[in-house]
Parts: sequence; C-alpha cells; structure tokens
Amino acid sequence: MSSMRSTVNRVLLALAGLVLVVVGGAVLAAGLGASVPSWWPWDGKTDVLLSTADRQRWRDDGWWWPTVIAALAVLVVLALWWFLAQLRRGRLADVLVDSGDGEGAQLRGRALEGVVAGEAEALDGVARAQAMLTGRRTAPRARVRLLLEPHAAPLGTLNAVADGALRHARTSAGLDALPAEVRLRAVKHRAERVS
Repeated sequence: MSSMRSTVNRVLLALAGLVLVVVGGAVLAAGLGASVPSWWPWDGKTDVLLSTADRQRWRDDGWWWPTVIAALAVLVVLALWWFLAQLRRGRLADVLVDSGDGEGAQLRGRALEGVVAGEAEALDGVARAQAMLTGRRTAPRARVRLLLEPHAAPLGTLNAVADGALRHARTSAGLDALPAEVRLRAVKHRAERVS
C-alpha cells in the first residue's frame, strides 16, 4: 500500500510540475513577445495578470492582500514539503512474513528494526546501533548504523552482525534474503588531561 501511495504521489508531483512548467513557459513566452495560441488570455508584453481594477477592488479591505499572500506562502511551503517527502526513502511499516498456511502474516517493521538494533548493540565494542528497513514488504532491505568503541575490531563486528542479528532477522521473518548496508563509525572521545 505504501509503495502504491508513493507511486501515486510521484505521478501527481510530476503532473503538477509539468502543468507549472507549461503555464510558466507560456507566460514567459507571452511576456517576451513570442507568439502564443489565440486562446491564451495574455498575448502581449503590455498584458498583466491582474488589471488595475482587479488589484484595487479589495483595496479598502485591509485584510485581503495579506490573506492572499499568506495563503500562497502556505501553499508554497506545503508543496515544498510534499516534494521533499518524495525524495527520502520510505521506512517500511510492516514486513510480510510467510506463515506457512498460505495466508501470511504482517510483522511490524519497527519491531524487526528494534530487534536487529538491540542484538547488534549487545555485541562487544558496539556503543550504539540503529536499524532501518526499506524496500518492499516482500523484499525488505536493512540499513544498519553502528557506533564502535575504540577497542572494537571493525571486520569482526561486521561479521558478527551479518552472522548474528541480520541472519536471525532473516530466518525469523522467513525471508529468502535480507540485503543489508552496514555503516561503521568510531566513537569520538574528547581528550582529557592527566595530571
């Protein structure tokens, strides 16, 4: 459902962008004096979007123009928020687990993320762990971030996460594969003066 919603959002965003580009291009072409279709309402350099009568119609009402400007500003902010929401990778809400009866079951994505992070954080040398599931419900992908203590061996920790937390998550959810990206970062300790 979330992937369908994401696809619908992207299609709507593309259509809105296409409409804005066409309308903006036509206004720019008319303003530069290029030829525009006969049905286009503004067809010359001297034409304006709002005539003097339209601009002065609400002049006596002091609330009108600030309200219009505020509404347009809110519309721009919402459009930007919607656009930026399309760019970030969506976190999986749930994972489809094969329960063996043909029906399947849903496992909350946050629960599986918490288990992976908890098991990784329990390893020696791991100060903190975070996990996030992306991808599709039937084919999730894991992104794990580990904050390592200075004494931790990166290769040993990476192997322990792959053979432990990630393998356990894959088998417990009944997944054929669980591709993962593991990022390791060292803890930065502040130097202390010893006297």
